[in-house]
Parts: sequence; structure tokens; C-alpha cells
Amino acid sequence: MSKGKLEKFAELKDFSNTIEIPQGHLIDSHPLKGNWAKEHFKNDNPIVLELGCGKGEYTVNLAKANPDKNFIGVDIKGNRIWHGASTADREGLNNVAFVRIRIDHISKIFAQDEISEIWVTFPDPQPQDSREKKRLTSLNFIEKYRPMLQKDAIIHLKTDSFPLYEYSLEVARENKFRIIDSTDNLYNGLEKLSIDATTLSIKTFYEQMFLDEGKNICYLSYRL
Repeated sequence: MSKGKLEKFAELKDFSNTIEIPQGHLIDSHPLKGNWAKEHFKNDNPIVLELGCGKGEYTVNLAKANPDKNFIGVDIKGNRIWHGASTADREGLNNVAFVRIRIDHISKIFAQDEISEIWVTFPDPQPQDSREKKRLTSLNFIEKYRPMLQKDAIIHLKTDSFPLYEYSLEVARENKFRIIDSTDNLYNGLEKLSIDATTLSIKTFYEQMFLDEGKNICYLSYRL
């Protein structure tokens, strides 16, 4: 029998790989801020974030494909994070963590120059003009990420939304970010892109569903 939300929330508190900062519980600074490598992962490997990680499939599979890096999935939905956290716990993946927090509060838990890479995978495209600032690739959010990013850190976007891809590309161009790769059909010419094809080929449940529906997957990567 599948677990209900309350069971998942209760179990999530017992996972050593998960930090919860409930909505409405604001903090000035979490003890792990600036100390993720030393105190949590206990190594000096680069730290990569997946923002809006949902069930954490991408976070977990990135960690499996890149054991020399640490990966943290960030989302506010605890019942979603449970899936990734339980998988990582069950499989003994020591380079995976999850943080339950609103992404607009992300500066409270990551310090300056602490992050080497960000993945934004299939976020809510927030299509209404009035919700532009809520798009995770808007300048509003990028300025929240900027302090915690190391020099030459890469931001990746994977999306099935062509309008979000176009918008994100325009934001990058307008702000003179250094674009690495951009394509509105990721799996047509994957080998031509700069990022490792194995990493780019990781598919979540929803990505495979979009592909099965005949949708193209868009990909964009850049440095600030």
C-alpha cells in the first residue's frame, strides 16, 4: 500500500539526507550555510543544486552519474521530496541531500560561492505576464542565486515549454550572460552540445511523458 502524505512527512524527518525549513518558518541563517561540504557531505567536492526538484529523480540520477560531485534537491513539497530522499537513503547515496524550503528563501541556507552549478528541470513556466517574477529563470530569481554561485558556475534549464525557453534565452542575452548551449530540440543533435550527453539524457517520469506525447525538450545553459 502506498504511503500517504502524513506518513511521508513523518518519515522525512528521520532521513539524515533531508533538511526541512517549513513554509512560514523564517531563519536568518541555517547552521549548514557555508558548511555543506565540511559538515554534511564531509568532502570538498563541488555542490550542485536542482531547484524545484519535485520527486528528486533528476537529483538522484545526477548523483549516480557523477559520484565526484554533491547534489542537493530543493523544493517546498515534502511529500514529493520524500521519493528522492527515500531512494537515496535506501541506495546509500552519500552525495545526495534534499532541502525543503521556498526557493525565494534560498539565500538563508547557501553561502557566497558555495554552489558550482544549478539545474532547473521542468519548472512551472508561469505563463501569465503577471507571474514573470515567479519564473525560476527570471532575473528576479537569478539575482537570488548570484551570491551563492562560484565564478564560472553554470545554470542549466530543461523544459518542455518553448515559451519559457525563449523567455529564459532572452533574459540571458539581455543581461549578457555567457551562453554555452541552447536548443529547442535537445534530443536532435545531443552529441553537438558541450555538456556530457549522459547527464543531459537523464529523464524524469514527466520528461518521458512529454517525449511520449511528441513534445520537444528545450535546453539552455549559461554562465552569469
